[in-house]
Parts: sequence; C-alpha cells; structure tokens
Amino acid sequence: MRRSLISLGVVVALIVALVGAEAIYLAYRNHQIHRIAVKHLSQVATKGPDVGVQTFLLIGSTSRCALAHQSQAFGTCQQGITGVNSDVTMLLRADPATHTISILSIPRDMVLENVRQDQQRFYKIDAALAQGPSQLVNVIEQDFGIPINHFAELNFDSFQNVVNALGGVNMYFPYPEYDDYSSLHIKTAGCYHLNGFEALAVVRARHLWYKVGNTWQYDGSGDLGRIIRVHEFLRVLATTLQQRGLSNPFHDNALIGALAPQLTIDSSLSLSDMVNLVLSLHGVNAASQPQLTMPNIEDTQLYSWNGIDFGSVVFPSYPQDQAAIDQFEGWSRPPGSTLAPGSITVSVENGTTTPNAATFASRLTTLGYHVTGTGSTTPVGPISETYVYYSRGHLRQAERVMQSLWGMASMAEGPTLDGADVTVVTGTNAHVVLPATHKHNAGHHHTSASSNPFPILRPVSSSRQGLPPYDPRACPIGSPVH
Repeated sequence: MRRSLISLGVVVALIVALVGAEAIYLAYRNHQIHRIAVKHLSQVATKGPDVGVQTFLLIGSTSRCALAHQSQAFGTCQQGITGVNSDVTMLLRADPATHTISILSIPRDMVLENVRQDQQRFYKIDAALAQGPSQLVNVIEQDFGIPINHFAELNFDSFQNVVNALGGVNMYFPYPEYDDYSSLHIKTAGCYHLNGFEALAVVRARHLWYKVGNTWQYDGSGDLGRIIRVHEFLRVLATTLQQRGLSNPFHDNALIGALAPQLTIDSSLSLSDMVNLVLSLHGVNAASQPQLTMPNIEDTQLYSWNGIDFGSVVFPSYPQDQAAIDQFEGWSRPPGSTLAPGSITVSVENGTTTPNAATFASRLTTLGYHVTGTGSTTPVGPISETYVYYSRGHLRQAERVMQSLWGMASMAEGPTLDGADVTVVTGTNAHVVLPATHKHNAGHHHTSASSNPFPILRPVSSSRQGLPPYDPRACPIGSPVH
C-alpha cells in the first residue's frame, strides 16, 4: 500500500510538473508576442461552450523598420523605405461550430472614403495602417459592414520564419518566370523547394514575367494577380502543415518560436485563446475552404485626385462585392435588407460635373424612400464613386439603400444632408436600380446588372478567380523537386 501511495504521489507530482512546465512555456511564448490596443473590435466569446464565430483582420505589413534582419532585396529602413502600409489586407472567418474557415481579401489599391482621419477624403485602403490598426478596422467595418473581432499583423521576417520552421514548402512553376521587384527568379519550369525568402518572393510578386517558348510575357495583373498567388500559396502552406502535423513538440516549438517574436495582435487575444481556436478547428481541410477576393472595378487610367497621384486603382463594385461579403459571412442577405424603404430618410447630393441628383432622387422616391432634399458638392474628378453616407447608428439604413444601387458605389459613416438617415452623393458610374417591370420616364433607361454601361472601366473581377496557367501552384504528386 505504501509503495502504491508513493507511486501515485510520483505520478501526481509528474503531472503537476508537466502542467506547470506547459504553463511556464505558454507564459514564455505569450510574453514574446507583441500586443497593442485596437479600437472598434466587436467582442465575442473565445472560450467555453459559448465560443462564437471569430473574424480576424490579418495584415501583411510593408514596414522595413520593424524587421530584425534588414534585406537589400526588398529595401531597408536605412535606405529611407520607412512607409507603413498593409501590403496584404485579408479577413479570416473561423466558425468552430461548423468547423469552417473562409478568407476574403481586399485589394490594397481599392479607393475608399474615411481611409485616413485627415482632410484628404479618399485614399487607397492600404494607407489606413499608417494611422494604426484601429483606423484600418474602422474603415472596413464602416465601408463594408463587416464586424471584426481580432487583429493580427505579420511582417516579412515572421513570414519567412514560419516557412523556414516548417522546413520550406514545395511549389510547381509551369513556366520560367521572374519579378525583379520581389527577387523571384525561376529559370526552368518544375517543382521547387522554397525557403522563407523564396516563398516571400512568390507572394510579393506584382510585376511578374513568364516565358512561353522563347518569348517573355508580362502578367500585368498587378495586385489582383498577386492576391490569387497569395491564396494559392496559403493552400500549399495549409497542406504542408497537415502533412507534417502539429503533434511533434519540437516541431511545434520551432513553429511557435518562429512566429511569436514577430507577431503583433490585439491585446484582447491571448495565446490560450488562439490555441483553443486551433483545437476547435482540428481536422478542417484549410486548403479546400473558400478564399474570396472583394470584387472590384479597375481603372484603366492612372488616377489622381486633389493633387495626389494614386497610380493604379480599383473601385468597389455593387452588388458583386456585397455578394462576396454575404458568402464570406454566411448571410443570405445583408442585415439591413429587412428594412422598409419608407422607414428611411434620404437626401441626395450631386457629386459629378454633370448634375444627376434629381434623377437619383426621383428614382429613390419611386422605390419608396422618403427623400428629404437635394444639393450639390464638389466633384472629385472625371471618375467618382457614388457614396452612401450614414449618420452614426444608421449602418443598416445605408445597407438597405445600397441594395437599390448598381455600379461603383460604397458606404461610409459621415455627415448627412438635412439630418437624413442617409445621404447619397452621386458618382459617375452608378445608378439606382428600378424594378424591371417599372415603366421608366423618357430618357431613363434601365440597365441590367449583367452589362457594363461604363466602357472606361474594366469589367468587374470575379470574387473567386481561377488560377492563371502560368502561376505557381501545388506540386503534382511524385514530381521531382529542384
């Protein structure tokens, strides 16, 4: 009996020691993670039986000054490359109840309102991070109506460290290709084993050339093509994780150790919360989960406004972008769709060089909205978005008005005319959609959502774009690896 008690005591002591060691280890790794206060996040249970759906804003930062290892390949802080932008802006939605994950990427070149809190109204969304993560969260929630629960930021170092901790990844390149800006150089087609630096070159490539026969051809898709490559890389990375497993403590320690020191998250998210989420999603085939890109309209000309040269830009496209948001969120329709038009007050301001506020107001009245008045504001340029501004607390009303529009249109919280719930500032490339059975006034023609009435702009991009034949991808089974 005494020996049994001693043996039992030893076992208990070992268990306590192991639990204590795990707690110390988690505390050590937890301390390595950088935490910052982020405003505008929606609260959700992260543990226990009531754990809910969690949406993460994942950022790939361009900051060189934050890197532990400066590299001449993508510029250094000492060379004056000091800007802080979100090179990758991606939303990840994890649902422990249904064991599903979905991803929605927002193009870095998308021009939106309220991107920065200054007198310059419009910026590309990637500029929001320069004023901090809270501003980027605020823009996405205001302009797209997507609640965000947590924030996580990776930089070039953390990306490379994770890939190296996994021992690298294998990707197949159908053609020779290069991008001098990202340091990608593939001399012959085939399956290659990529280390962290080489994998980073793949996901950063926005100026891609590929060789067909003896001819080099330019991809020309810019950031939109890069998003497709990022999504494909994530599928390869997820498959690599599943194949190598996360049960080897030495392997796991290397992976966590590679990520933690270079990871920045919001202060409300603990390491145990992240572990619980990963455990709750155990067995999910991440490579097969939906990976979407916010649909957009690409300007074929260089865009400038108020003395600022924006270069290549894309604009929101309604209702295609709402359909992508609905798919990402698992909604059948946006939350504001149940509101009756008659319960919403709307004012209209002309925002173009060709007055069209009266036409918008007339059509909104036809649909049952209570139009309180019209006005005008300074046009932003030859191409402008139609904006639905809503007063604080009236996001749902704005979502309902958006459902009555088609074209280059978006939302933003801001001042409204005449104290209305919503003010529509008209743009050059959107209109009010009337029911197909409505008899239009002379000169007012209904345009179906399947056509493109704006020839200056390229057609709307699909939310689920196919992989171009020249893009890197998973290696075929049994392929020899360079």
